[in-house]
Amino acid sequence: MRDNGRVTRVAILGGGPGGYEAALVAAQLGAEVTLVDRDGVGGSAVLTDCVPSKTLIATAEVVTDAAESAELGVELGHDTVGVDLRRVNQRLLALAKAQSADTTAAVEKAGVQILRGTGRLAPGDRVVVDDGAHEFVADVALLATGARPRILPEAEPDGERILTWEQVYDLEELPSHLVVVGSGVTGAEFASAYNALGADVTLVSSRDRVLPGEDADAAYVLEEVFARRGLNVLSRSRAASVRRDGDGVVVELTDGRTVRGSHCLMAVGSVPNTEGLGLSDCGVVLDDHGFIKVDRVSRTSARGVYAAGDVTGVNMLASVAAMQGRTAMWHALGDAVSPLDLKTVAANVFTDPEIATVGWSQAAVDSGDIDAVAVKLPLATNARAKMLGIRDGFVKLFCRPGTGIIVGGVVVAPRASELIHPISLAVEASLTVDRMARAFTVYPSLSGSVAEAARQLHRRG
Repeated sequence: MRDNGRVTRVAILGGGPGGYEAALVAAQLGAEVTLVDRDGVGGSAVLTDCVPSKTLIATAEVVTDAAESAELGVELGHDTVGVDLRRVNQRLLALAKAQSADTTAAVEKAGVQILRGTGRLAPGDRVVVDDGAHEFVADVALLATGARPRILPEAEPDGERILTWEQVYDLEELPSHLVVVGSGVTGAEFASAYNALGADVTLVSSRDRVLPGEDADAAYVLEEVFARRGLNVLSRSRAASVRRDGDGVVVELTDGRTVRGSHCLMAVGSVPNTEGLGLSDCGVVLDDHGFIKVDRVSRTSARGVYAAGDVTGVNMLASVAAMQGRTAMWHALGDAVSPLDLKTVAANVFTDPEIATVGWSQAAVDSGDIDAVAVKLPLATNARAKMLGIRDGFVKLFCRPGTGIIVGGVVVAPRASELIHPISLAVEASLTVDRMARAFTVYPSLSGSVAEAARQLHRRG
């Protein structure tokens, strides 16, 4: 991008999805791009979060499929299926490292300069790396420094028995009894995975149900599955403290009860990485929770400074971070851009079964925030699901009552993350249920339930 013959200089602090996707777009548009990264390109999404956790979950899925395959006529010859957790963790860490290397190579091939270190903003549009080791001027800066696990003073992780989700990959043996504190997405995913791998799991939930922010019908299905598989959920229970007790842990609840286990995983939210960035000196405003405030094209309150990803607290998903980063560069460098629309974001909870959502929710419909009608079809009636031995899950579609335009959907199923895509396309393109119903699906297929739900939402004019 040239302004009166001068190349626009772009500085990106943080190499996660928001950072490296922004770098690729800026380089494509002709900017001179410098990416400052401390831990490895890919960020926590690749190194300590999405890639390793979903690799662990993939192994857990194989174990579950094997353990529950008897009704399909499969004879394994053993009563149980075991895992070598040390090998599982070695594999997932190797995959994360390889993914980071692939992403680094792609960014470097695009012509982006990568500086290893910690960067901060300074007056005069300067960027300082590692307290002066490098210093340069940038016309545009993007902050994509991510977030880290929230630590409670009463439950300090020790990396051995009391763990954050970034520390579980150092385990060499499967916990005999894992206590998971926190029933949001992270807590539910790890509880589901370790239960499948063979650990006894207790999930401590301060709310009435697991996944309080997700579709209630979906959460109910998951709780039924957890109960059937022996995963113990303590609802309306809040952890007051966690402490070591010899080779185990003791989780004290606020009502006086205690839960003993071999290990405890803390999954109680995230804290944005905003310290040491020079934000106050440059006029970047934070919200009440310490996240960087941005608008729908990723601008902060400071001229020429943008932010993307978990550091903004906007729907903390890797896909949203990447879109924020791309949007920032399109806007900053004068390309065509559409503001971020969170009502088109597809999200997935990688429990077993998975829970995928897009668009308006059941809660929004029930509260009157949007006028919509819904159809929910259980997968138990789907021919392909019967063949695969799938008993749990459903497809739910929401559409506007007058036009039939699809405004949202929920899928609870194995690989729901794949099945949500046609609904996501429909929401993005404002397709009607009739148009979706007229598209061919394969018989038999799980996606046939998506088309059937659309057919059932047809209204005669």
